[in-house]
Amino acid sequence: MKVDVLPKDSLLFNAFFLMFIIHVTQTGVGIVGLPRIVYLEAGHDGWISVFFAGIMTGIVLWFMFLMLQQYENADLYGIQVDVLGGFFGRFLGVVYMIYLSATFYDIFMNYVEIVQAWVFPDLPTWQLAGVLIFLTVYGVLGGIRIVVGVSFLSFLATFWLTAILAVPMKYIDLTHIFPIWNTNFKHILMGVYKTSFSIIGFELLLFVYPYVRNKKRALRYAQIGNLYTTILYTGVTFVSMTFFAEESLKRTIWPVLSMFKIVRLPNLERFEFIAVSFWMLIILPNLCAYLWAASKGFTRLFNIKQKKGIYIIAFLSWGCSFFIHSRYQMNSITDYIGKIGFFLTICYPVILSVIVLIKKWLSRRKQENGQTG
Repeated sequence: MKVDVLPKDSLLFNAFFLMFIIHVTQTGVGIVGLPRIVYLEAGHDGWISVFFAGIMTGIVLWFMFLMLQQYENADLYGIQVDVLGGFFGRFLGVVYMIYLSATFYDIFMNYVEIVQAWVFPDLPTWQLAGVLIFLTVYGVLGGIRIVVGVSFLSFLATFWLTAILAVPMKYIDLTHIFPIWNTNFKHILMGVYKTSFSIIGFELLLFVYPYVRNKKRALRYAQIGNLYTTILYTGVTFVSMTFFAEESLKRTIWPVLSMFKIVRLPNLERFEFIAVSFWMLIILPNLCAYLWAASKGFTRLFNIKQKKGIYIIAFLSWGCSFFIHSRYQMNSITDYIGKIGFFLTICYPVILSVIVLIKKWLSRRKQENGQTG
């Protein structure tokens, strides 16, 4: 297996688009319930936890770039084989494939649950799951440039939803967040930990990096994308905590969608129906990116055509949709994937980057000693 990826020039995309890839892959179904989840851990200081989670993500991104810059054009699959050897490197590659596939499954199943709860309560799970998977497979078969294009168009098509926050902001009560910093620091950190479940997605940088054309600017645009996500998540959490009363926020499963209930437009009383529908445009680039990265492992690790990997993951994910019959089951799966994701996206990349830096430093020292000797 080659460590470096050698993509065709026609598959490369400008580093500018990393800003949109990072942001849209971080922003998915997690944001609609994040304020409640963070509030249960950090109380009225939960918005501070969200901000710290964004800073933590920026630091992890910096470590990822330090690691990627040590290679000419490698992705995570190749780096693991180079650092850990053929057996362990491929094993961890398979672990990542399973994680990416599980996240792909978790995203569309959570969206299906939202649609069933807010719009079509009698819609069979397998039908909507099948439609989402079909759209995703159709997009991913077009290649990485189509995935990037979907991310860019998704941002343009849904950016206006952030302006809707101006409506609930008219009814906020700032006394809900006072006194600031009154929460135990341990609970603040638990809020950061819970936020990381919703802000993951930036780890896909480890797979798309070889396809970036001007890599020297990649870190800048990736950090801009993460910064925008941090501001958005912090702002949404802040507005939610000042809009809802304490007990009300604890009982509201999807606070962001609930705030949309007060929006009234001419000839349209239920604006949340529009929001839920448009949310499919938000999760679609998530689904495409995760399916592309997971299926890429078939080519990188086993020399199997990526198209076959796409079909295998899509079929298995659709088949698993038949086994979810309650919200409790979906919550358990989401929490389990979130805990694994925290290690694989926050902790492991930092550890691996340190190992790569040490290995490259020792290799350079050995070469220098050989030349002087």
